[in-house]
Amino acid sequence: MGEARFVAGDKVRTHTVDPPHHTRLPRYIRGQVGEVVEPEGAWPLPDDRARDLPESRVETVYAVRFAARDLWGEGTHSVTVDLWESYLEPAGEDDT
Repeated sequence: MGEARFVAGDKVRTHTVDPPHHTRLPRYIRGQVGEVVEPEGAWPLPDDRARDLPESRVETVYAVRFAARDLWGEGTHSVTVDLWESYLEPAGEDDT
């Protein structure tokens, strides 16, 4: 496990993958852009553990905040979700 890839304030996009196995990446945030609130330490990837892989990857988990209006088209609040690093990629410049 290396250093955290993202820091507080980074804009990230979640992957759109729909794997044929367990994942902790909720459908309602797949492909959405959010902002990293903070890294929360390193934890075993539940996708690997659920598949009984001999060695689960250990990744940084991030609290990522999404605007409710971006997820559901309305709302003035935000939704914060804990996400493993492999679920995230840097958001593009036009993803504001």
